[in-house]
Formats: sequence, C-alpha cells, structure tokens
Amino acid sequence: MSAIDRIGPVEIAWGDSPLVFSQPHAGTFLPPEMTAAMTDAARALPDTDWWIDRLYAPLVARFSATVVRTPVSRYAIDVNRDPSGASLYADRTTTGLVPRETFDGAPLWRPGMEPDEAEIARRKRLFFEPYHAALAAAIERARLRFGFCLLWDCHSIRSLVPRLFEGRLPTINLGTFDGRSCSPALRAAAERILANSAESFVIDGRFKGGWIVRHWGRPQARIEAVQMELAQRAYMEEAPPWSFVEDRAERIRALFAELVAGALEEARRLHAPGTVS
Repeated sequence: MSAIDRIGPVEIAWGDSPLVFSQPHAGTFLPPEMTAAMTDAARALPDTDWWIDRLYAPLVARFSATVVRTPVSRYAIDVNRDPSGASLYADRTTTGLVPRETFDGAPLWRPGMEPDEAEIARRKRLFFEPYHAALAAAIERARLRFGFCLLWDCHSIRSLVPRLFEGRLPTINLGTFDGRSCSPALRAAAERILANSAESFVIDGRFKGGWIVRHWGRPQARIEAVQMELAQRAYMEEAPPWSFVEDRAERIRALFAELVAGALEEARRLHAPGTVS
C-alpha cells in the first residue's frame, strides 16, 4: 500500500514513478455551513467528476503513480481555476474560482448567502493553497528522483452541457494549453495513439487545460502536463444516481494505459540524462 501524506484536507498517495495523477474535482465533502447556504440543486453536486478515483485506480497500481486528491467539492473552491479570479476562457461561458452557478446555470447559493471576498480568501487558505502545495511536493519529488515529471490532470464531465459547449462532447478531450504545457513530441505521440483508437477525440478543443496544467506545465523545466477531460458516458451513467459501469470503464482504462505508457516513454526520451531541455 502506498504511503500517504496530508496537507490540510489534501491527500498525497506516493508512488514510485515520474507519473503524478491530479484528481481535483472528485470530492463531495462540504462543511455544514456551506451546505446550509446552498440551493437544493447545488446540494446534489451535479458537476462532480464522479468516480474518477475508481476509474484510475488500476492505472495507479500499474504505473506506480503518485496521486494528489482532495475530498472537498469544487463548489467550495475550484483548485483548477486562476487564484486571481481571472477567467481561463475569456471568450466563453465557464465557472469561476468560487462558482456561483452550476454548469447548467442554476444558482449555487441562496440569495444573500453568496461567499464574499473575505470568505473566498479563507477558502483559498483552507483548500486551494494546500492542493497546490501537495502538487508542488509531488512534482518536485518526481523531478529529483526521475529527472522529469508527467503530470496527468484527471477530469470528467457530462457529454451534454449546452451552456458550456455545443453538441455532444467527444469521448476524449486532451488539453495541452495549445501545446504550451507539454513538449510537441509528447502531444504528437498522444495524438497518434488516439487516432488509432475507436474513440472520438479532440486535442485543445473546448477544454485546453485549466489552471493546474497552465500553471505547472513547464516542459523546459522537465514538467510535462496534460489535462484529460473524459466524457462521462465512457464509464458511467450521466444521470442520478451516477452509476459506475465497469465494462465501459475497462475499455477506457485500456486506452488510458496506452496513452500514459506512450507519454511516459516520450518523456523519458525527451528528458534522458544528457539531453538539453
């Protein structure tokens, strides 16, 4: 069993490889005072990245990955948003650092109970900063031990969210911040694998990567980072009670295993001792 450390509410399950899985949106915990301030629609937590930990568990074991995860819901504060509050997609509808609405546009907070600036600052200290401190520790450990880190930011979302994107989302949505969060060769290797799969995919489409890969992805510093946004139909039912579907999950795990192995191989080649980043 992996050794586990905690920074505030954030858990780091240490592996023995350069691979770090970030799981920022699978949490469902909210303090009672937050739940009391929320609408009924929000309390159902419809925008959770359901079952991400279960989906990735066999891959964690296979690749001896380190996992950084938080039990706290993204409705408390979104650790994948710019801490300044600036939008990651200035030309599109998106959710903020402390969301005000669900993906479908329903209010999260009861009238007059929206978090103010002081409350947002408190949540940054309690939840946002510990998550990124944990990522920093995991990334630096990988770089020191293996010469590089592959940061794989794990996400999922419903296939149909008209407020956020048109039509039905491709199954695989790989984000590399338009090629800035990882090396071109690594991005190309992932594209080759996806092109040979049976799954629909896009790279740097609607989801180019959030704050995690934009902030931490620095291939010139031997930190390769990608965001995997998976359409939830690939492994679960997309309506309450959000049931996990094992046979679907097995198929997507097989593709993910190929993608991760390919990305690790390319990263090792790029950052082998004696190479110039």
